[in-house]
Formats: sequence, structure tokens, C-alpha cells
Amino acid sequence: MISAILSYEFLQNAFLSGLIIGVIAPLLGLFIVVRRLALIADALSHVALAGIAGSLYLSQQVLFFSALNPVYLGMATAVGGSLLIEKLRGAYRHFEELAIPIILSAGIGFGAIFISLAKGFGSDLVGYLFGSVSAVSRQDLWIILFTAIVVIAFIYFFYKELFALSFDTEYAKVSGINGKIIQTFFMIIVALVIGASMRIVGILLVSSLMTIPVAAAIQMAKSFKGAMFYSIVIGELSVIIGLFSAFHLDIAPGGTIVLTSIVILLVVLGWKKTIGKKSVQNREEDLA
Repeated sequence: MISAILSYEFLQNAFLSGLIIGVIAPLLGLFIVVRRLALIADALSHVALAGIAGSLYLSQQVLFFSALNPVYLGMATAVGGSLLIEKLRGAYRHFEELAIPIILSAGIGFGAIFISLAKGFGSDLVGYLFGSVSAVSRQDLWIILFTAIVVIAFIYFFYKELFALSFDTEYAKVSGINGKIIQTFFMIIVALVIGASMRIVGILLVSSLMTIPVAAAIQMAKSFKGAMFYSIVIGELSVIIGLFSAFHLDIAPGGTIVLTSIVILLVVLGWKKTIGKKSVQNREEDLA
């Protein structure tokens, strides 16, 4: 695959895009998991699906949309969905989690309607659902790169605020942190990452890359920054191994990336269990 990457632009686009996504998806995913909002990524990915399906349908009806990259409308609808989730969380103060299934259901509903109007699944839509190496264009790469810059800048400048909001909202309020504004921007950035990642990972699988590497990382790390480092490393390994597997097996990269991250998670859990048993045995021997 290395020689093919050097020869073909679409493979260069896919590989570079995957490396970038392998950093920013777990990076944001750590804050999502810590705040117990893992299902938000699923909800926004389904909203993005509605935007993609709507764009593909409109491309059949309106000349303007036929020349427009469907990623743009997918990202726009994901951002809109993130803002609606925040509004609904405010409306249901004691049942904030209700906002997520409401928006998720709306995304599925609109997606199903636009897919039926577009007369079923086309090859383009399947590529967006499960990812496609050959479909990643140079324009998609620039979109992902711009999104990565926004993500890293946001976390760099608001790391302390995000950390405080993730672990102690009362302390954050007392410290004068405007949690509502930061949370809104955080949700918008999560939506942008989901929209930008759909080409390489797939709409239905991008939330997995945000959560599974984090699930493995928190089993290994002893600190929040350690979990951040491990989640990025696991995310990158999942992307690299997944892309190589997808290339040689000629299958959708989203599936191989996610399955690789699951295998890594299982290895980490097995290793942790083995280490735990050994430590118990050592303590028993010391007592004896």
C-alpha cells in the first residue's frame, strides 16, 4: 500500500485524512465520555445522515446542489442538530438526556424520507454511510484539516474550562466560567468533526472512533492527560491498521477501523485482567 499511496492522490487524501481524524475524534471523544454524553455523537451522526441524504436528493432536483459537495450540508445539519440538542437540554432541565434520542429520532426520520425520495441507496450514499477510500477528495482533506485546526485551537485555549465543566460543574460556575457558551461551542465542534469524518470512517461508525479508543485509554491511563495521550495513540493505530486492511481486502474502511479499535480494546481489557490477577496473587504470596 505504501507504494500505492505515493502513486495515487486519492490514497494520499484518504491516508492523511485518516491520520488527522485519528487525532481529533478521540481527543473530543474523551471529553464526551467523561461528561457521560457518548450518545450525542450517535445523534449528530444520524442528523448528518439526513443532511447528506437531503443533499443527494436535492442534487437530482436543483442544479446548484448537483455541484455542491454533500459534506457541506451534512456538516450544516449536524451543527444545527447540536444547537437543537442544547436548546432541548435547557427545556428539559431535569431530564436533559431526553434531548439526545429526540434529535437522533428526527435525524433517522428525515434521513429515511430523503433516501426514499432519492429512490434508495446509491453508491455515493453507501460511501458516506460506511466510508470509502476512493471517494476522499483533496477538498475533503482540506475540510478535515481546517476542522482539525479549529478543534486543537479550541481545546488549547479552553482546556481548563472544559476540564472543570467535565468533572465539577459547580466549581466551574463558582469560578465564573460561562459553561453555556463553552458547551455550545463544544457541541458545534463535535458536529463539525462528525461531518468532516464521514467520508473516511462513515456516518454510522464515526461515533465509534470517538468512544472506543477512549474506552481502551481509560483502562490504561492514570491521569486525564494520560487518557488523552493513549486515546490518540489507539485512534491512530486503529486508523492506520484499518486503512491498510481495507485497501488489501477491498472493503469499506469504516468497518475495519472500528473493528481494529474493538480488538485493541479487548486486548487492553484482557491485559488489565491478567495484570489484576497477578497483583492479587502477589499480595496473597506476600501475606503468606
